[in-house]
Amino acid sequence: MIQMQTIVDVTDNTGAKSAMVINVYKGSTSGRGKKRLKNAKIGDIVLVAVKKSLPKSDFSGGVDRKDRSKRRKAKAVVVRVASPIRRTDGSYVKFDSNAVVLLDEKNEPRGTRIFGAVARELREKNFMKIVSLAEEVV
Repeated sequence: MIQMQTIVDVTDNTGAKSAMVINVYKGSTSGRGKKRLKNAKIGDIVLVAVKKSLPKSDFSGGVDRKDRSKRRKAKAVVVRVASPIRRTDGSYVKFDSNAVVLLDEKNEPRGTRIFGAVARELREKNFMKIVSLAEEVV
């Protein structure tokens, strides 16, 4: 599960390398009792702040602090999580790291390539473009 302040890898060719989750849009919380942070699973959309990027990418530079802050925020979809996910057939899938793919305004991927494996659950959440660009679907 991914929540706020989680550092994730960016697995596309936009130039961003790592990012920190700053908001979970459609996550799940506990139903009763204490309020908890929203958790993001595979296929959930999150808001990230890009922390490391390549020098000549869209996420580096900027004239002033406000411009840099605006450049580094981006929407992303979770494609890999390190915690085990149970599938409907009873099997579990678990990845080595948490990873996201950056999205544009129309929820399409910003990059043209996606590195590494992505989960099959993205197909059910209608991220078909990400599934078609990925190297491997697990």
